[in-house]
Amino acid sequence: MATVDTFKHVKDTQNFSAGSIIFNEGDQGDLMYVVQEGELEVYYRNKVIETIGPGGLVGEMALVDQSPRSATVIAKTDCKLVCLDETGFKIHVSHTPFFAVQVMRIMVERLRRMLQYVV
Repeated sequence: MATVDTFKHVKDTQNFSAGSIIFNEGDQGDLMYVVQEGELEVYYRNKVIETIGPGGLVGEMALVDQSPRSATVIAKTDCKLVCLDETGFKIHVSHTPFFAVQVMRIMVERLRRMLQYVV
């Protein structure tokens, strides 16, 4: 999966312990998260469908269409995450076109993966 290196030196981060729920499927979302350290697991229908490590991101769909979260994300290990709200997301997209392309690629990969479960 594409990685997002833009945030690897950001100091304003949030720490989550292993086992912490980052968000649940169905929650309203106003943040996306970029992994600086550690790993996250993405659950759909109680199955792990993806493990996300440093440089990966989650929660981007909620910032694009303001829909409820489509999956549950849990910290697999202790994690350090960069939190980005809708304003910050839009600023990064407009100032860094490569970031926008990376986010689109990630969303397409996830959509293809989710379609495998819709049968």
